[in-house]
Amino acid sequence: MCKTIDTPLTRASLAAMLAGIDRAEICLVGDLCLDMYWHADLRLSELSRETPHYPLPIVSERYAPGGAGNVACNIAALQPKRLSVIGVMGTDWRGDLLEKSLVQQGVDASQILRRAELVTNTYIKPIRHGISSVAYEDPRLDFENRSPLSDDCESALLEALSKNAEHADILCVSDQMAFGCITPAVRAWLGDFASQGGTVVVDSRNHAAEYRNAIVKPNEIEASRAFGDGAALDLDSLARLASHISQRNRKPAIITLGERGCFVADGDGAVRCPAAAVEPPIDFCGAGDTFLAGFACLLASGASPIQAAQGANLCASVTIKKIGATGTATREEVLAALK
Repeated sequence: MCKTIDTPLTRASLAAMLAGIDRAEICLVGDLCLDMYWHADLRLSELSRETPHYPLPIVSERYAPGGAGNVACNIAALQPKRLSVIGVMGTDWRGDLLEKSLVQQGVDASQILRRAELVTNTYIKPIRHGISSVAYEDPRLDFENRSPLSDDCESALLEALSKNAEHADILCVSDQMAFGCITPAVRAWLGDFASQGGTVVVDSRNHAAEYRNAIVKPNEIEASRAFGDGAALDLDSLARLASHISQRNRKPAIITLGERGCFVADGDGAVRCPAAAVEPPIDFCGAGDTFLAGFACLLASGASPIQAAQGANLCASVTIKKIGATGTATREEVLAALK
């Protein structure tokens, strides 16, 4: 039967953990994305004379980093001593917007590789507005790389990774794309780095089982697909699966559970850290990125895996209240979230 943690964080212990982030040095490598929102006011639309269509009159747009970009912004918001961000993007206008947005949120983008042959991963969401307050989201417009990185780009990325990781307390990995920057060669390098004593924390959509000697952080669906048979699992089964992953990798393992919190396994057993209670409305978009950022920063500050997971749950509880945006959580907001 799954166990629930019986040692909740106190305000004093959380404050000490957050203060410890002052000493943390984080290196993040991952798939940088741009989220764009195009707001159309259909009250302004007129039937086209050339085609039988009503166009979408875009009246405003906003954009924000997604994927590893959102992780980077969430780490930056917690103000570690040092943050290095490594990834790739194109030289297109979307890459310009992504770089600008990262810098505006306090992220140093100088280690990000930009190549003309790459597409900047971008997800555009057209949102229709009309007379009523109802907003309707059209099918998303996706720009993604559809082929592997070139050998030259991969070599440059590995060189940047090697240079920055050696000084980091935590190497944080956001592995999300089919043709992203986390190639098989990069995963192999990460495995070697972890086997030599480096602390690697991984969030991987489709490749969690390919990481060894690393702390992996799948959600319950990703965990079942990567380490089980893909079937939906109850809490007891997920607790056993978390223990299995921990034993397999010889490292702590996390399985996030949404509104139910997360499991943390270290050795033979797993415990559940409940999520912080949050009143609706809520928006879960980007919550996993926030959890990864919070967990990595708090672990680097000297917190135990269970303490770091409890703090990461609080970080996520802050950002899910930021409706319509991925959002970040500051130290002050995290401390205030502890009831």
